[in-house]
Amino acid sequence: MTRVRRGYIARKRRKKSRLSRQGARSKLTRTIAQQERRALVSAQRNRDRKKRDFRRLWITRINAVIRKKGVYFYYSKFQHDLHKRQSLINRKTLAQLALFNKNFFSTISNEVEDWKESPKMISI
Repeated sequence: MTRVRRGYIARKRRKKSRLSRQGARSKLTRTIAQQERRALVSAQRNRDRKKRDFRRLWITRINAVIRKKGVYFYYSKFQHDLHKRQSLINRKTLAQLALFNKNFFSTISNEVEDWKESPKMISI
């Protein structure tokens, strides 16, 4: 019986993943597959890390402006009062307001402070 010569499809699949790497990562099929799996894991981990880092940045910016204005001493109290007031402004928006439109941010913080002294029901 004659030997079966493999087609080009498997070669094409392996060749596709061998682009722009060095050493065994471009020569050995098993090592290439391991490297690709590891890259996917790293990508997922870093996407989660990016979300965490941005949240920390927003909280830091809001906290800095709050303390500078002297309205609140703690970010957590400000956030708690916003939540009690049923305000739907997220941290990203608050951080942008704190950075670029400080007058409007101080208006928001003053309203929250006034509301804290005399709470009113918000009609929906």
